[in-house]
Amino acid sequence: MRTCFDMNHETYTKTKLPTALRLDSNYRLRFTYKHDAPFSVEHENGKYYLLEGKNLISEVSFVEKPAFYNEKTSDGISMKTIANEIGKTKVSVAYSNECALKDKGLDCKFCNINATKSRFADLQGIAWKTPRQIAETYAKAREEGYESITITGGFVPERREVEYYIDVAEAIQDVTGLADFGGTACVGAPADLSVIEKYKEAGYRAISTNLEIWDENIFKTICPGKDQICGGRQNWINALKREVEVFGKGNVRSFFVAGIEPKSTLLEGIEYLTELGVVAIPLHWTPNPGSELEGHRAPTPEWYMDLYQKTYTLLKKNGLTHLDLYKSANVENSIFDYFYDLDGDHLNIAKHEADRVHFVGEDSVVDDSKIDVVEKTA
Repeated sequence: MRTCFDMNHETYTKTKLPTALRLDSNYRLRFTYKHDAPFSVEHENGKYYLLEGKNLISEVSFVEKPAFYNEKTSDGISMKTIANEIGKTKVSVAYSNECALKDKGLDCKFCNINATKSRFADLQGIAWKTPRQIAETYAKAREEGYESITITGGFVPERREVEYYIDVAEAIQDVTGLADFGGTACVGAPADLSVIEKYKEAGYRAISTNLEIWDENIFKTICPGKDQICGGRQNWINALKREVEVFGKGNVRSFFVAGIEPKSTLLEGIEYLTELGVVAIPLHWTPNPGSELEGHRAPTPEWYMDLYQKTYTLLKKNGLTHLDLYKSANVENSIFDYFYDLDGDHLNIAKHEADRVHFVGEDSVVDDSKIDVVEKTA
């Protein structure tokens, strides 16, 4: 379901592909389509395997559709258009699948939210979400073990963001009966920083303000709307500082789109924010179809591995734990989760999905003559 972004390298509308797959190590991989990718998912005797060329990487299982995807809200809206699962215990809601920055010609250059709406909204029935729809969907998801919810969306005109988020929080509390509902509010940097306290008062456990780019001049170029509409880069930084004061260390998150600016400046920003107590996470940049940077290429895997290792060192150095990452970020089974696991910082959070993962032994052999190619993945 394309409720916010199309994260594939190439857009497809007629074929339905899995959301994600798991390796035999239980590592979750987003299923990303590219017709000429070197990786493929192939089938033999009821089992599926990930290969690079003809080299077997792992037996894989597909992430199954949550049961709440089959349900409808009280006003008849399919819940799969309201919230998306993003891990064993997390869902994310894009209350708006469009961004008003487009009308001003100020879209972030890497973003394809508006292009995604034009291609998928009518096809998949994606529309604005009401607080009641979100609350009912989340309540149903909790029955399956989904504990955490992130509320996000594009810039929306003619409505104050904070009022909508308060309405959502109140609706969730009313339907679930929970004062602490495991919510993260993903918001833009407000002109009046005092409104940040209202998110906390409404019941959100964590807050996110995504800076995206650290370098000041590149920020102006890549994120013109964030620069011109929200008080400029410094106001975004000031907002993050205030969020830490209100929500506390480890309960504030900021994502970066990694691979557009130099690694040195990005790490400078990550170090600065993690020292403040912000869970600053670089995300792998996919040059999304429909964005102004479509057709560009991200850096090499080695570039990212080095960035992620250095980011993890900064997170650890500044006392940000695995639980901080879990509470604040709408990611799960990310490379940072595995870094924490390797260091012995495990989360005691489990869900039935983990029991469905199939494992393959070290001596498993794939008979190439019996393999059917299913789809190419990046």
